[in-house]
Amino acid sequence: MKNGRPKKTRIIREKPESFRFSPRGRRGKPDSVILTMDEFEAIRLADHRAMGHRDAALSMNVSRQTFERILKRARRTVSDAIINGKVIKIWGGAYDFGDTEEK
Repeated sequence: MKNGRPKKTRIIREKPESFRFSPRGRRGKPDSVILTMDEFEAIRLADHRAMGHRDAALSMNVSRQTFERILKRARRTVSDAIINGKVIKIWGGAYDFGDTEEK
């Protein structure tokens, strides 16, 4: 059993349009990576919406440092999938769907 604090619930304000992305032109069944919902939200806020880390962290109900760790993990996962031709599956993590209106 893991010791330590339980993960704080992260607020997700927008569901993904798709929960799976697959590379084309790759023979056989490609490996896959998991992008958690909080990692998806971090990329959406920081990269797609160009939101500052402080505001994005507030929107997700986490500290700025936690937001930056989530974003770093998300970018590493996505880059691994792109470079190595892996399927990206979006699911999991400690999250709750918040209001659609962002803070």
